[in-house]
Amino acid sequence: MAKSPTGKRAPESLRQATRLVHGGTLRSEFGEMSEAIFLTQGFAYDSMETAEKRFTGEEPGYQYARFSNPTVTMFEKRMALLEGAEAARATASGMAAVTAAVMGQVKAGDHIVAAKALFGSCRFIVEELAPRFGVECTLVDGGDLEQWRKAMRPNTKTTFIETPTNPQLDILDIRAIADIAHAGGATLVVDNVFATALLQSPFEYGADCVVYSATKHVDGQGRCLAGCILGSEKFIMDNVHNYLRQTGPALSPFNAWVMVKSLETMGLRVHQQVANAVQIADFLAEQKAVKRVLYPFRKDHPQYELAKRQMKGGGQVVVFDLADKAATFKFGNALEIIKISNNLGDAKSILTHPATTTHQRIPMAGRLEMGIGEGMLRLSVGLEDVEDLKEDLAQALKVLG
Repeated sequence: MAKSPTGKRAPESLRQATRLVHGGTLRSEFGEMSEAIFLTQGFAYDSMETAEKRFTGEEPGYQYARFSNPTVTMFEKRMALLEGAEAARATASGMAAVTAAVMGQVKAGDHIVAAKALFGSCRFIVEELAPRFGVECTLVDGGDLEQWRKAMRPNTKTTFIETPTNPQLDILDIRAIADIAHAGGATLVVDNVFATALLQSPFEYGADCVVYSATKHVDGQGRCLAGCILGSEKFIMDNVHNYLRQTGPALSPFNAWVMVKSLETMGLRVHQQVANAVQIADFLAEQKAVKRVLYPFRKDHPQYELAKRQMKGGGQVVVFDLADKAATFKFGNALEIIKISNNLGDAKSILTHPATTTHQRIPMAGRLEMGIGEGMLRLSVGLEDVEDLKEDLAQALKVLG
């Protein structure tokens, strides 16, 4: 059993559920049990000499909330312990995390390879934003390893995937893509938001960086925005640390505190949501009006075997197809318990029509290439009684005839 310098158990030796409750806690001289919110933008120094040393890095400590804050530090340390990463940096949103993780690595003349199946805003970063600054991008079919190999160039600096993908729930082979990236001298960034660190550990399969929208499962109750970037100490210091300090997508102390407290119950919430999602996927597969159901841990999922090898559970998102757009709207409007929104990972079950919301800015040809049809619906399964959810889905499906 590993011990820290104080003789106590090292945080890294604790099991995952314990890390979620105790990881990264900093206590003031008052010995508070609940983590404190340090609502301050600045910090006082004992002397002019101390201030100078803080800014040169000779002395550790806080300087300015755009750089760091004790409450934000607690969130970062707890996320790093959860993920098994050496370092973490928090951001104001999930997209701020993605932008910093990708753009912090590249400069004009560099090249990015990314999977086509990305959340709409992530596609914007690699497909539209990066080229404005002289960074080329190649999009590939994430499941076709030969396309990854052909896309690599001498100037490829990083590769980017999400798995499971949003919203198709494609499962990409992290280890195989990491091997291709590393052979070409590039890094691999994985958006792990659908799986969470509880169900998938990209670092175990060779990823160099993992990013999250903590707005989703970490908060899990639809309250605050937050993001997180995780990696080795070297990766963070070389690519992310200064980028965040100078551009300023800082996470507010209050939002960081919400995330810290939410992590305490994340395991309970996610595991129950996964259990509910398994039942909902099987239930929907039996309904005549449902054309197709996608869930990674169902044997009819195209990448079922890979999902079972790479993940500890199928996640809490279920995707299914109805006849067309008109059917999806009629069905969604008939729901009574399940809410229509574009978030996921919430305690409340949420229905999303990707073609008209999260991926609407992608032209129809691009959506169809990604497998996002007009009849596709994404269901983020919550913590309600699963029988109530089944009844709600059944009565809404009846409206379709």
